[in-house]
Amino acid sequence: MWTFPHYTPHRPIDWAQLTQHYAWLDEMRHVPQDPEWHGEGDVLTHTQMVVEELFRLPEFAELSPQNQHILFTAALLHDVEKRSTTHEEIIDGKTRIVSPRHAQKGEYTARQILYRDIATPFAVREQICKLVRLHGLPLWAISKPDPERAVIAASLVLDTRLLAMLARADVLGRICADQTDLLLRIDLFEEMCKDLNCWGQARPFATPQARYHYLNQGGSADYVPYDDFTCEVVMMCALAGSGKDTFIHKHLSHLPTLSLDDIRRAHKLNPANSHDTAQAVRIGKELAKQYLREKRDFVFNATNLNRDLRSKWTDIFAAYGAKIKIVYLEVPYAKLLQQNKQREHAVPEHVLMQMLGKLEIPSFDEAHEIVFQAA
Repeated sequence: MWTFPHYTPHRPIDWAQLTQHYAWLDEMRHVPQDPEWHGEGDVLTHTQMVVEELFRLPEFAELSPQNQHILFTAALLHDVEKRSTTHEEIIDGKTRIVSPRHAQKGEYTARQILYRDIATPFAVREQICKLVRLHGLPLWAISKPDPERAVIAASLVLDTRLLAMLARADVLGRICADQTDLLLRIDLFEEMCKDLNCWGQARPFATPQARYHYLNQGGSADYVPYDDFTCEVVMMCALAGSGKDTFIHKHLSHLPTLSLDDIRRAHKLNPANSHDTAQAVRIGKELAKQYLREKRDFVFNATNLNRDLRSKWTDIFAAYGAKIKIVYLEVPYAKLLQQNKQREHAVPEHVLMQMLGKLEIPSFDEAHEIVFQAA
C-alpha cells in the first residue's frame, strides 16, 4: 500500500513537520483569498481546515487505508496552484481575489510532485491528480453545457465518491455565506452519479467505440455505433527514455513505424529548430495519410506528451476511419534518468524536466483504446 509521508490515519496532523518538509505547502500561507468566498484567510489555513473537515466526515472513516491516503493527499494539493494563479481582478466594479485555472495547473504540479519527489504508483497518483483537477466539478456540474457527459467523463478517471467527499470537505473547510447552497450542489452531484450508474465506479459502456463516440459526440451513453474501422493506428505516448523503441521492437515489430525522430535524422532536421520541426511534422503527416489511404495498420512513434500535440494526429487518423489505440509507457523517475543517459540520443535533463511539466495522461475521449503500462 502506498502512503503519504508524515501522515498516519487516525492520528493528529503535525502541520509544522509537513510545512517544513514541503515548500509547496508552506508557500500557501502567503497566498490570500477573497474574504467573501474564503473568510478563513490564506490558502494554507483553508487547506488545514479542509483536511480537518475531511477527517470528520463519517464516510472517511469507512474508507480503506489506501483511499484515506489518496484523499488526504488530494486535500493537501487541491489548491496548490493558487500560489501561481492568484491575483486581483475587478468584477462588477469590485476588487476580488481570484485564482483562475488553479485546478488545471494544480494537476500538472501534483503529477510532478508525486512522480519526481514522492514516488507514487501510477494508478494512485493519477487518482490524486484527477481529484485535484476536478475538485470543483461537484459544485458546478449542473451548470455545465452537458452535465451528464461531464460527470460520466469524470467517472472514467476517478472515484466519484472520493470526489464528492473532497468537495464536501472543501466547502466545509471555508467560511462563506453560500455554504448551504454549495453543499446542496454536492448532494445533487451524488444523485446525478447514481442516476447515471457512475457512483463509485466508471460508467460502463457496451464497447470502447461506444465510449469514444459518447465522449466526443454526446447523445445517449447507451448508443452502440457499428465498428467499421479501416485500420488501426497505435500511437505511442511517453517521456523520452521510457522505452518506446524497446516496446515497439518487442510487441509491434510486425507493423511499419512512423517515427518523427527517424524523419528528423533522415532529413538532418534540428529538433530545437521550429522550422525544422514543422517540416518533420509535414513529412510525417504525408506518410501517415499514405498509410491511411492504403488502410494499413501502423505505429506512430513520438513522445506525444499532451492533448494538443496528440489531437493534431488523432484528428487525421479519425478522419480516415482508423481505430486509434494509445499506448502510454512510464517507468519510475530514477529509472527514466538512467535509461535516458544510456540512449544514443540522450535528452538533456533540464529538457526532460520541461517535458514532465507538460505531460498530460491520455484520456478516453482521445482514443478508442488506451493501454497504460507503468512500471
